[in-house]
Amino acid sequence: MTLAVSVPGTPPEPGDASAARQDSAPCEGSSAPGETTPGRGDGPAPKPDSAVVRDALGVGIAVGLSGFAFGVTSAGSGLTLLQTCALSLFVFTGASQFALVGAIAAGGNPLAAAAGAFFLGVRNAFYGLRLSQLLALPRFVRPFAAHWVIDETTAVALAQPTRRSVRIGFTLTGLTLYVLWNLTTLLGALGAEALGDTEAWGLDAAGPAVFLALLAPMLRTATERAAAGLAVLLGLGFLPVLPAGVPVLVAALAAPAVLWLKGRAIGDHAGRTTRTQRKEQDR
Repeated sequence: MTLAVSVPGTPPEPGDASAARQDSAPCEGSSAPGETTPGRGDGPAPKPDSAVVRDALGVGIAVGLSGFAFGVTSAGSGLTLLQTCALSLFVFTGASQFALVGAIAAGGNPLAAAAGAFFLGVRNAFYGLRLSQLLALPRFVRPFAAHWVIDETTAVALAQPTRRSVRIGFTLTGLTLYVLWNLTTLLGALGAEALGDTEAWGLDAAGPAVFLALLAPMLRTATERAAAGLAVLLGLGFLPVLPAGVPVLVAALAAPAVLWLKGRAIGDHAGRTTRTQRKEQDR
């Protein structure tokens, strides 16, 4: 997996003007670049480490347990124990893994199944564009961190107010989820026959449910809610007619579409205001 627009509440980037002023004029209680200090008015207050750890562990454990469902589904589709565990170890993106084994279980061509899984995983590259700025990790660490860039680690990281909490949230979520996902994949594959139908247990819905619970509180403005709603409509609308993974990419077009419409509305409003002011001046 690979390590996207600035989000409100994210930490200042290196080279930010406020950080430069702090460097040039150090004072007691000043913050390092990429961090914020409560009460300074230059950003949100830092989040307690304990709260970040709690959020990261909650997401990592809840989603990691859904690896049972993947292990069972993969074994039921005909993949061997080694193949199933290798997917979780080296691919480590649940949606793509489920898409792959689901297509194989339905009798699809393995190459077509792999292509669908690839398209579904492309979104992680866009996550990485933003996370690389927020985490600002040393170059030698980035290839290892890239493997943990998935929906859940991105959601936890983007919800943090400072670079320190971003790093804690990303690292702990990734570590917890990676360990649990691989462990439960192994257990699920071994106990596939005993566990039975994964849908009856509801394990396949755990990952999406946690991700939606994280995303919903972040939709604060009408623009964000409109983009999310349009993305849902696009994804569901194209789901029956496009290959697996492609509807997700189509749904991503909702954000630029909504932003374009918003920009056009603002431009029209500004134009009307200007014309009104000119008419009043002419009088």
